[in-house]
Amino acid sequence: MPEPHTPGSRATATGPGRILIAVYGVFALSASARAGVQIAERFGEAPLAYSLSALAGFVYILATVGLAGTGPGFRRLALSAVVFELVGVLAVGAFTTFVPADFPRETVWSHFGAGYGFVPLVLPFVGLWWLRRTSRTG
Repeated sequence: MPEPHTPGSRATATGPGRILIAVYGVFALSASARAGVQIAERFGEAPLAYSLSALAGFVYILATVGLAGTGPGFRRLALSAVVFELVGVLAVGAFTTFVPADFPRETVWSHFGAGYGFVPLVLPFVGLWWLRRTSRTG
């Protein structure tokens, strides 16, 4: 039975969207786990950086849930999370590149995601493209 979806839109969890959801899921787990360890073991060293890593993990969780779900509410959640992610990776990337003294430790989004092969920089663009591509049938 086909997945239910909103008229005029296709489900984001079909075809290549499944790969995108898997990548977001991996980032949700890795960023959240990394932040959890950093906060538990050495939060005092870099509270801003470690808090931003936790925020990134939370945003990746929201994007994963939004992309995996069907219906307009999930699509809005995915879009909001992916746009927030894009703004976050650009802002944190710029700050860590041009004002590195304020970030004594790396975040997921430091230097535009360089520590993760720049996937954090590319991922929101792919997410936005996929949301736009699946916004209409036909």
